[in-house]
Amino acid sequence: MGTIELLLLSVGLAMDAFAVSVCKGLAVPKIDLKKIFTVGIWFGGFQALMPLIGYLLGAQFENFISRFSSWIAFILLSLIGGNMIREALSKDDDDEKDTNASFAFGTMLVMAIATSIDALAVGITFAALSVNIWIAIAFIGSITFILSGVGLKIGNVFGAKYKSKAEFAGGLILVLLGIKILLEHFGIL
Repeated sequence: MGTIELLLLSVGLAMDAFAVSVCKGLAVPKIDLKKIFTVGIWFGGFQALMPLIGYLLGAQFENFISRFSSWIAFILLSLIGGNMIREALSKDDDDEKDTNASFAFGTMLVMAIATSIDALAVGITFAALSVNIWIAIAFIGSITFILSGVGLKIGNVFGAKYKSKAEFAGGLILVLLGIKILLEHFGIL
């Protein structure tokens, strides 16, 4: 796999993390470098870790992982998106209680796993190809880190003005993204 292909693959894998970062930025009242680095490290780290795990597991578990990865991503994205929609429709405007604005361990872990399931399957594919796994995970992790930070800032800029509408839209996007993943799994899209 050449550099251009690896770059394109890395950007493609980072798109889920970018979308979730935009949605997370919608819920955050103020962005600072700590939050940008937190999102980048969680999403970029998991996007780099999952292909490595997949690579190490190899082709022996390919059927099992590919069979359930779409369902796992669908469920996690739907839960996160559904929670965003519920909070956008809620009359309570207390930002302190907004779990989507949370950077807590559990919140970030769920989001990082949800956005990196596809990267696990890609890692299994890497095991079958002649890919330098260290270069591949460096590309994937770095690009996801950068795009996640950019997504957080973009979401925050739009969310500051239109918080509840933007949060509703962001939640809807996550739910639709989960549905799209599931429909692709069934070959409908």
